Amino acid sequence: MKKRSIATAAMAMLTATGHALAADLPTRTLPAPLPPAVYNWTGIYVGVNGGWGDGISNWTNNLSSTTGVTGETGGFSVSGYLAGGTAGANYQIGSWVYGIEGDFDWAHLTGNSGSTCGALFDALQTNQGCETESEWLATLRGRVGYALDNILLFGTAGAAVSRIKTGLIPPSTFDSSTEAGWTVGAGLEVGFAPNWTAKVEYLFVDLPNPTCTTTTNCGAVAGSTVSFNENMVRAGINFKFGPW
Repeated sequence: MKKRSIATAAMAMLTATGHALAADLPTRTLPAPLPPAVYNWTGIYVGVNGGWGDGISNWTNNLSSTTGVTGETGGFSVSGYLAGGTAGANYQIGSWVYGIEGDFDWAHLTGNSGSTCGALFDALQTNQGCETESEWLATLRGRVGYALDNILLFGTAGAAVSRIKTGLIPPSTFDSSTEAGWTVGAGLEVGFAPNWTAKVEYLFVDLPNPTCTTTTNCGAVAGSTVSFNENMVRAGINFKFGPW
């Protein structure tokens, strides 16, 4: 009985001593969790792009010398591919991203009116078609976007310049002229690494004033105004230097 009492007292003493020592130990606090990373869109970037364009061209000529009316081909389809390079810069303020972007694409967008040039046939009096082709396209645009971390939704608008070829088929020889117009569009860009982004965008391009001027390539409808527009979808990858 006496031994049991001594053992119980010793156990109680050890328990009390352990509690006291535990109370004297410093309290361990876990570090606060880091805030989630936010993608930084500020910086200068370069990249490559490629895609497909589909549009409409229409030739218009005043045929008053023969018919007293204005003749047109009617809109015919122009389509093809394009690929090239991109350069630009972004500056982010909060969730808003402001930028400027330029690109140059080699293109092969072409189409023709078929065996005749519509109402222009009154002047030609031959089975010749009218053909329009874009050889290259360059744009310089402003961009405004809203960032959801590494996802950027943006709108864009600016100037477009293209090399346009026009002529009759046959003889399948063409006039060439560099024409200016405008473009507007929108897109989605995703940052998939600190310095890398991928994008897809839609652009509408309008080039209203190319002409087919020489009688060698344009026959009796020399001086025709050739409208040209395209709906363009491109994908691209950019490398960003920065942020600055």
